[in-house]
Amino acid sequence: MSAAVGVAGNQGMEALIPIVNRMQDAFTQLGVHMNIDLPQIAVVGGQSAGKSSVLENFVGRDFLPRGSGIVTRRPLILQLINSPQEYGEFLHAKGQKFMEFSYIMKEIEEETDRITGSNKGISNLPINLRVYSPNVLNITLIDLPGLTKIPVGDQPLDIEQQIRDMIMQFISKETCLILAVTPANTDIATSDALNLAKSVDPDGLRTIGVLTKLDLMDEGTDAREVLENKLLPLRRGYVAVVNRSQKDIDGKKDIKTAMGAERKFFLSHPAYRNMADRLGSPYLQKVLNQQLTNHIRETLPGLRDKLQKQYLSLEKEVEQYKYFRPDDPSIKTKAMLQSIQQLQQDFERAIEGSGSSTVNTLELSGGAKINRLFHERFPYEIVRMEFDEKELRREIAFAIRNIHGIRIGLFTPDKAFDMVCKNLIKKLRDPSVKLVDLVVQEIISTIKDIVNKMNRYPRLREETERIITTYIREKEQKCKDQILLLIDSELAYMNTNHEDFIGFANAQNTTQNAEKTGRKLGNQVIRKGYMSIHNLGIMKGGSRDYWFVLTSESLSWFKDEEEKDKKYMLPLDNLKLRDMEAGFMSRRHMFAVYNPENRNIYKDYK
Repeated sequence: MSAAVGVAGNQGMEALIPIVNRMQDAFTQLGVHMNIDLPQIAVVGGQSAGKSSVLENFVGRDFLPRGSGIVTRRPLILQLINSPQEYGEFLHAKGQKFMEFSYIMKEIEEETDRITGSNKGISNLPINLRVYSPNVLNITLIDLPGLTKIPVGDQPLDIEQQIRDMIMQFISKETCLILAVTPANTDIATSDALNLAKSVDPDGLRTIGVLTKLDLMDEGTDAREVLENKLLPLRRGYVAVVNRSQKDIDGKKDIKTAMGAERKFFLSHPAYRNMADRLGSPYLQKVLNQQLTNHIRETLPGLRDKLQKQYLSLEKEVEQYKYFRPDDPSIKTKAMLQSIQQLQQDFERAIEGSGSSTVNTLELSGGAKINRLFHERFPYEIVRMEFDEKELRREIAFAIRNIHGIRIGLFTPDKAFDMVCKNLIKKLRDPSVKLVDLVVQEIISTIKDIVNKMNRYPRLREETERIITTYIREKEQKCKDQILLLIDSELAYMNTNHEDFIGFANAQNTTQNAEKTGRKLGNQVIRKGYMSIHNLGIMKGGSRDYWFVLTSESLSWFKDEEEKDKKYMLPLDNLKLRDMEAGFMSRRHMFAVYNPENRNIYKDYK
């Protein structure tokens, strides 16, 4: 490793790396990026691609957390600094030197859990780590979470998209070089890292390819064409490395010993021996040092212009405060307008959605919750409407007889149809109005969270909240009036000529078409998910998790989400639902399906 230190990039440009590091630290502490994109190298790759091993090879020490699933859950800004001494420093623990690298690993894990929790969630908030060592060249790298496709534990279902959005925030910037780490024993053309890099760097101008696991390739195959830049060419080329295997890591194999084995592998392999001097971790470190210094040189003019503009803007703002008068009405108006504009932007992000670092990872809120109310809660409330088929038949019979009076009718009178349908349509009022109440409740809750940012101006915050809440309440009543008017319109006239009206003549054809297509009308899926079914009996374990599918006509459960092994289907005819109190120390929502006549529904339908 020490041999690599003697070869470095342009000394004048390399002196800028520590300056860029200090700027990166300052921006992180301020919590803003000041619209300035610093030159940097982002490390991108799938899970188990070997990203951590590549970074540890540079230092020659084990210091990055390892395990199953997503281990890197926050961006790690790793600043490698050549120094006679060997130790680490964290920006969040200023003044504290970590001489033992096992303590660095523990600190990364604890700092990650402090922000994201222990449920494998992710956060955009970076961890800044400086590693001083005689074995490294001056390089700054950003280690990003590995790409994943399947949520683990309590991770949100869209964890893949969240990670992609986080990675895109870094690699989409023109000032960012992309270190795409790909295992050589997989199909390079389908590499997640290379495909993601290509989406923002289609010409391959900013991407550096790294191939790992060459020692695990099938016998008779090699990656020579890729390394010679003939297959999927990149302007900055590819470098191959051989990392320690999991067995080596578990066996505490020394990294320096592994580096010797890496060198021996390339020199002894017939496909790589002629290019061995351009392969391996020491060469990769040298390449990254040169690429970063050259990249800083290329981006320096634009960076200088942006800094000067930012400086002049801040200087102008500071100049205004020299003559600041608290009683100046224009200052007050400006502050108020800025606060209102910020409130508008925050509300829009909360409803429309955003990938900001403040996104709620614990529960649904804002637009996501409103979406759920419309597409899950409302259909559920419709299904829960009390509907007794026997009672309906009885009502129809009485209506027909009462309309005919003393006469014996030959045909079903239209009035009977109108009366029965109107009674059913009227039942839509309660769930519809309830939906409006729930949506308004969520909007007001969102507004209260947002206006808390105005706590510097208590009276402005109170007045803003009052005005917005009053406006929402006015629109709430108008919305309810409109819904009730719509239902009244439906009650006023039954259009039997409408295409959705089946009628007696079309009933048979509709039924036959439904049987042919396999689609049953009115049996839409309302909700799917895992639930625990209780009261199975002690011999069956008391309770068990199954994959449930709730439709408007039945409740089915399967062994798993593939929905192939159906365990049971329970028709919902003549059945009702009721909420049940959760058990002690339990947060799970529970409900019961029951027969009003106290019959055992499971045995009845078994």
